[in-house]
Amino acid sequence: MSDGQILALGAVAGLTIFLGLPIGRVRDPSMPARALLNAAAIGILLFLFWDTLTGAFEPVEAALVRANDHGGSWLRFLGLGAVFVVAFTIGLVSLVHYDAWLKRRVKSGPGAASTQEMTAGPVARLSGAQRLAFFIALGIGLHNLSEGLAIGQSAARGDVSLALLLIIGFGLHNATEGFGIVAPMAAEREIPSWAFLGVLGLIGGGPTFVGTLIGQSFVNDTVYLGFLALAAGSILYVVIELLAVARKLGHKELMTWGIILGLVAGFATDLVLVAAGA
Repeated sequence: MSDGQILALGAVAGLTIFLGLPIGRVRDPSMPARALLNAAAIGILLFLFWDTLTGAFEPVEAALVRANDHGGSWLRFLGLGAVFVVAFTIGLVSLVHYDAWLKRRVKSGPGAASTQEMTAGPVARLSGAQRLAFFIALGIGLHNLSEGLAIGQSAARGDVSLALLLIIGFGLHNATEGFGIVAPMAAEREIPSWAFLGVLGLIGGGPTFVGTLIGQSFVNDTVYLGFLALAAGSILYVVIELLAVARKLGHKELMTWGIILGLVAGFATDLVLVAAGA
């Protein structure tokens, strides 16, 4: 299989995220429906958080084992550990400060937009639900960049069969991630435009193609670890935000079942790769 075909399939794996985005335009004003959608998104993102965090930490643990057995370098272990901590911290803290900065930049009262709001950037002009969806797409995009790197590196090593299995598995993952992105906007009064949903899809799914492109020509385990840890920090931030929304919506029992539903969906798609031997 040619490099161009691998890249094309990598793009398809990322673009399956668009399958779940139309749910953002569905309108059901009932509070239970909103609580269930929000909780299912939390479940999906909790799975992604676990998936990225364990993937990022495994090389650190492996380096420690090698160093402890006197066959590896302690400097290598310390270096990987530092990359993990720094990247995870940046992924989490940067979004916290960026969101706080956006809220300080635009403080408009009820009625028409203020002059300050009109001159603010496009992200600052988004509603609270839209901004949260943007942050979710950003965190998932970082996660999908690491998935693209895995696809590209498998192809670069000549293991085309593994690359194809990763494309299929990640494509299934991304189909559920699209729903996780738009869940905060579901049942909101303002219906998101198709153009806005398209931008969210490109932010969340496009990095799979970019990662595949990079991975085919550049293989570096430290960089891969860094992207995973960065994604884990970003995803943790949006999980915290969605939990805050869940508390406001109430319906604790329904929220619990929604989280379970999202987790099951995440693990079920992951089992496709395990069953295929990837």
